[in-house]
Amino acid sequence: MPRKRSTDEGDELLARLGSLTAQARQRAEQQRTQVELAIALQRGMLPRDLPTAPGLRLAVRYAPANLGLNVGGDWYDAFAMSDGRIGLSIGDVQGHNIEAAAFMGQVRAGLRALASVTGEPGELLARTNELLLSLGSDLFATCTFMRLEPATGVLESARAGHIPFVWATADGQSGVADDEGGPPLGIEKGVQYPVTRHRLTTGGVFVLVTDGVVEGPSLNIEDGLDQVVRLAGIAAVAGLEARALAAAVIKGAESVGHEDDAAVLVVGLDGLGGRPGIQP
Repeated sequence: MPRKRSTDEGDELLARLGSLTAQARQRAEQQRTQVELAIALQRGMLPRDLPTAPGLRLAVRYAPANLGLNVGGDWYDAFAMSDGRIGLSIGDVQGHNIEAAAFMGQVRAGLRALASVTGEPGELLARTNELLLSLGSDLFATCTFMRLEPATGVLESARAGHIPFVWATADGQSGVADDEGGPPLGIEKGVQYPVTRHRLTTGGVFVLVTDGVVEGPSLNIEDGLDQVVRLAGIAAVAGLEARALAAAVIKGAESVGHEDDAAVLVVGLDGLGGRPGIQP
C-alpha cells in the first residue's frame, strides 16, 4: 500500500507540472501574438512612401521595441499638403503595449485629417489635442509638427511635449533647437502651441527623434542629444546623404541601454541659393 500511495502522488505531481507547463506555454504564445500584432499595427500605420520635391532630402529610420510586451507607439510621418508644402511629424505615445500602438494610429490619422483643415502647426496641434481628449482615452502623446516650403526652405514648427530637434549647417554650426513648446497631446483642454519659424538653406539638416534614440538607463537625454548633434554636424559638413545620417543616428540608439521604440526623421535641402546654413 505505501508503494501504491507513492506512485499515485508522483502521478499527481507530474499531472500538475504538465498543467502548469501548458498554461505557461499558452501565456507565452498569447504574449508573442500580442507583440506580433502590435508591431504589425505600428508598421502598417507608418507611411510607405515619402513626399518628393526639388531639393528636398528626407530619410527615416524606425526600430520597434520587441522585448516581451514592451511595444510602444513611436511614429514619424511626412506628406504633401494641399498648398504644396510638406507636413512632417514625429511623436511618441505614452505606454508600451498594443493599446499604445493603436492610439499612435489615431494620433497620426488625426494629424493628417486635420492638416486638410489647417496647416498652421500650432493650430493643428491644438485641434488634434481637442480631438484626442474627445476620445476619452487615458493615453497621451508627445509630438512635433513642422510645415516646410521646399522652394524657400521656410519651415514652421510647433511642439507638444516632445524632444527638441537637432540642427546642423554645412559651414560647421550645429545645436539643439530652443523652440518653446506646449504640453503633450491629450492631457489638458484649451492649450495653445507656440509656432517657431526657421529657414533651412543649402546643406543644412534638421534631425527629429523620439526618446528611445537619446534617453535610457545608460544615457541621459543631454548626452543623447549631444551625440545626435555631433553626428548631424559631421554629416552636414561632409555633405553626406540624409539616409546615411538617419542610419547613423538610429545606430546610436543602441547605447541608451534599454529596449524602446526608436524613430528618426532627417530633413535636408540642397540646390537652394544663398549661404548654406539654418536661420531662425
